[in-house]
Amino acid sequence: MAEPLTVQELTSGWSFKQTDDTAEDAWLPVARVPTNVHLDLIDHEKIPDPFLGFNELKAEWVADNSWTYKTTLPETAPSQEGTVTVLAFDGLDTFAVVKLNRETILTSDNMFIPHRVDVTKKLKAGPDNVLEIDFASAKLKAIELKEAHPEHIWVGFNGDMARLAVRKAQYHWWVGCNSRRHTRGWDWGPVLNTCGPWRPVRLETYQSRIADLRIDYHLAPSLKSVTGTITAKVEGQSGKTVAFVACMEDNVVFGDSADVDSNGMAKVEFRVNDPELWYPHGYGAQPLYKVTATVSTGEVDLHCTSRPIGFRKCELVQQPDDIGKTFFFRINGVDVFCGGSDWIPADSFTPRVTAEKYRKWLEMMVDGYQVMIRIWGGGIWEEDVFYDLCDELGVLVWQDFMFGCGNYPAWPELLRSIRHECVANVGRLRHHPSIVIYAGNNEDYQVQEQFGLTYEYEDKNPENWLKTNFPARYIYEKLLPEVVESESQHVPYHPGSPWGDGLITSNPKVGDMHQWNVWHGTQEKYQIFDTLGGRFNSEFGMEAFPHIDTIKYYCTDPTQLYPQSHMLDFHNKADGHERRIAAYLVENFKSQTDLEAFIHLTQLSQAEALMFGYRGWRRQWGQKRFCGGALVWQLNDCWPVTSWSIVDYFLRKKPAYYAMRRALAPVAIAVKRTHHDWSVVHARVPNTSDYEVWVASSQLEDLTATAELRFISVATGKEIKEAITKSDIKIAANGTTDVLSGTIDNFNEEPHILAARIWIRGEIVSRDVDWPQPLKYLSFEDRGVEVYSRGETILIRACKPTKGLVFEERAGVLVNDSAIDIVPGDEQVIKVRGLGPNDPPLRWTYLGRT
Repeated sequence: MAEPLTVQELTSGWSFKQTDDTAEDAWLPVARVPTNVHLDLIDHEKIPDPFLGFNELKAEWVADNSWTYKTTLPETAPSQEGTVTVLAFDGLDTFAVVKLNRETILTSDNMFIPHRVDVTKKLKAGPDNVLEIDFASAKLKAIELKEAHPEHIWVGFNGDMARLAVRKAQYHWWVGCNSRRHTRGWDWGPVLNTCGPWRPVRLETYQSRIADLRIDYHLAPSLKSVTGTITAKVEGQSGKTVAFVACMEDNVVFGDSADVDSNGMAKVEFRVNDPELWYPHGYGAQPLYKVTATVSTGEVDLHCTSRPIGFRKCELVQQPDDIGKTFFFRINGVDVFCGGSDWIPADSFTPRVTAEKYRKWLEMMVDGYQVMIRIWGGGIWEEDVFYDLCDELGVLVWQDFMFGCGNYPAWPELLRSIRHECVANVGRLRHHPSIVIYAGNNEDYQVQEQFGLTYEYEDKNPENWLKTNFPARYIYEKLLPEVVESESQHVPYHPGSPWGDGLITSNPKVGDMHQWNVWHGTQEKYQIFDTLGGRFNSEFGMEAFPHIDTIKYYCTDPTQLYPQSHMLDFHNKADGHERRIAAYLVENFKSQTDLEAFIHLTQLSQAEALMFGYRGWRRQWGQKRFCGGALVWQLNDCWPVTSWSIVDYFLRKKPAYYAMRRALAPVAIAVKRTHHDWSVVHARVPNTSDYEVWVASSQLEDLTATAELRFISVATGKEIKEAITKSDIKIAANGTTDVLSGTIDNFNEEPHILAARIWIRGEIVSRDVDWPQPLKYLSFEDRGVEVYSRGETILIRACKPTKGLVFEERAGVLVNDSAIDIVPGDEQVIKVRGLGPNDPPLRWTYLGRT
């Protein structure tokens, strides 16, 4: 009799040991699968928590050993004719030999490839089927592969270059060196090289199952109808018919059925008139149709699966213009400025990142008016729930393929593994409307440039590329675009990040750019960030310390709680971080040595840097779409650390998060005086400084507004001249509007701020304050700041201009703004959630507070 598919998740009943440990008590229980070996060793106190103190060093030995996991399978009934039993492995990290009852049934060397093994004829009836998985050291295997291929030039940034031979998350890698430069682990993460069943393991029994459900569609140019095909790939001989249904909530919008053909395929065509279209948040709704396929014998349903899908037309607009070539995204005919962040894995041990934590991260983005997240190529193909949430919340996804910062080899076996990996993952993700671009790699073309590898863009013969010392071009410009064309035609492909038409990757006129001449490179003043960008700024950033509570979590020795301590430096992996933090602080702020005051300065430095970048680049969006987007490096951390993140490992927002939020608001006023580079002109103040006021809007309709500019003495808080008010200003839709300009007389006028506000329908919707630079030349004593907590609001006022008022980031408490500038005569009201009636008010500080 036909029976439906049954699935048993193998989450419990596992044990593990060091493979070569023969002691009777070597096997230790595993709390959960999926897992990493480090999590299990921590559970059994075999290693201390690597995130604390210097404990990372005490865990390095783990990567030099092999580890074995085993479990006993659930009892199985005797096999029936036409019934198939499969062991499914969604991810094995990384060099794995899988044995069932001591017989090898699978070998794997790619962390990102899912496997399914038919064990129907290998299972014994009863409860005694033992599954074992041996995980070899990826570190040692990588070294073997590297040494076996001396013909390849093993160069790159970050980590031992042997990592390039292994299809494993590159951020896991260890300290090493090569002939050209000293290398280390990644410059924001610890050296923790994991192994284990890092994704689910299942036992499935079925007579027929839907192995793949694919929806290919085309939106009419009018966007008024969508047509396409729905295809089910069926495994097993019992499935004869597949029924397809598409619903929007409870309403059926399409239904049909098809017979399974001799190739195991069932396909129907569909049409939906007046479809509800999917938009990024802030530009429209995120409706999702649920497409369901049910395979049956004709009488008995054997397996049912579904995919949510959002219909949208996505264009990567790269058109010649009078500057070079544009690079921006257009969704359903709407141009979208993609302000957002880059994303690294949210933990060094990804199995413990919960769906709830993913939701908190992505909801935080949406609340910060961030539209795009870029999944960085040195991490992982993210979990399904990540993309599901992006679909639900309207977050656009820039998806790198998993290659980062290296000259990757391309021998035949490796190319086959890469193709398998990428077909599997692009196929897994193809239904997500949130994914709007695939990029071939992260910074590998920069490696090609820096190390002088061969790249003749005019040579269009892929076979020639394999013969050069930059064979990975074959991956990025042939293999991967073929995969995207085959598996996900509705998503644009881009060879790398950064990349633009085969030109040098720092070209500001075409493609995307990683702008690291603030912090890295020439270490420019952050006040000119906006002049350093290109057509799409997909990486840039500034470091900042995390909050004091995060530092106290990992700093296990209280005597190390000072800015330059060994333990705090150990939790900053960036090359030259001591000099670079010091340089930006000493240029801009009066020095502080107290730890909390020092933290505040680094965070204000980061907030100011990102404000200057986002504010200026968003203005350029309205100037013939010169800049299509800006993605900060980085949103998050994988452990407690000082890094470029704008939110730390514990989801504590740094002030930069709020600075970005204000700059990316639906309507944002901006004011800026001309930058004066004080450091190269004997600290002389120029006689005059020009200033400009403009408004950026992402709204899709023109608005009418009132704008005001005030001139307020830093020293006294008095207005030094009459304010300028402009009424009934027309604010251009989805662009920028110049409001006014003028000149500051630095000789006759005392140092003063420019304070801008904008009203729409009688409500203040945005503020901006421009300060004389550098801030270290100003006195901030006696600001007369008053902060009042009143239920779910905090009222703030000041007698004199106040810079960077930051609230404590307390667990469970959310404020809608922080790191704000307070201007006399402009009381600000902050909304707060999660603060109980008996809770103490949030602590706060500002620049210069004593």
